[in-house]
Amino acid sequence: MRYFVAVAEELHFGRAATRLHMSQPPLSRAIKQLESDVGAPLFTRSPKGGTLTPVGSVLLDEARALLDHADRVRVRLSAAAGVETITVGILGDGTDPGVARLAAAYRRSHPGIDIRIRDTDLTDPTCGLRAGLVDVALTRAPFDETALTVRVLRSDPVGVVLNADDPLARRDGLRLAELSDRRWFQFPQGTDPVWQSYWNGGRPREGPVVRAVQECLQAVLWNGTVGVAPLGHDLPAELAAVPLLDMPPSRVVAVWNEGDTNPLIRSFIEIATAAYRH
Repeated sequence: MRYFVAVAEELHFGRAATRLHMSQPPLSRAIKQLESDVGAPLFTRSPKGGTLTPVGSVLLDEARALLDHADRVRVRLSAAAGVETITVGILGDGTDPGVARLAAAYRRSHPGIDIRIRDTDLTDPTCGLRAGLVDVALTRAPFDETALTVRVLRSDPVGVVLNADDPLARRDGLRLAELSDRRWFQFPQGTDPVWQSYWNGGRPREGPVVRAVQECLQAVLWNGTVGVAPLGHDLPAELAAVPLLDMPPSRVVAVWNEGDTNPLIRSFIEIATAAYRH
């Protein structure tokens, strides 16, 4: 069933095999055996991949439900054998309402699990995942995704944070080129370059080094530095946010180590997806 769900979600045997960390021939054999057991084809195959048949669409819904139930059983058995823990890394601002909905839903679903939180600053977008300090992270992309699995939960438009008395603060929208002569905040040396580049609007900049959200805001307040931030967050009265019209949105993501089959993580990801959908 896990093989089938992977193929159904990827609609490509090669990509599904890569996702499952296996070669394609045994995956194809397993799906053919499943079709034989079901008594009907599950996919309409083509050189470019495939599509689900009506029978395959029905089985996908049932397979997901079965796998979710199997994971819940595994978690309950693990909990009965001893207290299980999951460590969650959260980047920067933990006041996002999606975090609150996720926390409440996860507690209801896993009342016997010890949930540990690691609040991290802006210098590590994986929140300690690569260092083995957390099991799963709630963070923002983009960053180097090598050996990681990423699930997008939400996309937020971004804006430039300016002093409220800055002439540009009165604008309804700005483009990156209009900020080319400004100083931008920087992250410390060694910070993920993909992450640094995004928050610097895609090009090298000059400016003060910061590590935390409050340091970013203070850099704007004291130094007139350009700060880029997701829109919708409350700001001090002295600051204003203006939408950036040509900067891609900031993606809120859940990320975990590629190949990690911990059922607590799988459950966390599914609950997070539902919590951020509201």
